[in-house]
Amino acid sequence: MDSELAALAAAGATTLVSLMVTDSWTHARELVGRFLARTGSDAAAISDLDNARSQLLATGASENEQATSGVRAEWHARLQPLLEAGSLTSDDLRVLLTSLQRLAATSATRQETVRNDVNGGVQHGPVIQSGRITGLTFHVHHQPTTHS
Repeated sequence: MDSELAALAAAGATTLVSLMVTDSWTHARELVGRFLARTGSDAAAISDLDNARSQLLATGASENEQATSGVRAEWHARLQPLLEAGSLTSDDLRVLLTSLQRLAATSATRQETVRNDVNGGVQHGPVIQSGRITGLTFHVHHQPTTHS
């Protein structure tokens, strides 16, 4: 395999693994799933992606780099044979990589820090923090008060 294809496979694996632990994973998974289906890869590949993601999400901070490196190496090794066998071209992988990188950049810019403080008084009902809520109804049951 020439160095350009090896670099593309490595970059694709790195970007894919970085997206596994983001909110953009569902979209990335769909992109990779369609890509793998075109190459004739078996359906187990998507299951393997989900298992790799679960593994990454389950690791602690001290184990995270080791787990990430292992998953990255696994997917690099899975992409290389597809390139070598001609199941996909460097252009195919470039298109996927560009889409994944765009998704990763969008995911990175969307991350925000949220801080909530509820102060003062007594809250006798739900306290909700949200960007947008539509179609929500609260049914509040008041205790009958007795007058003396």
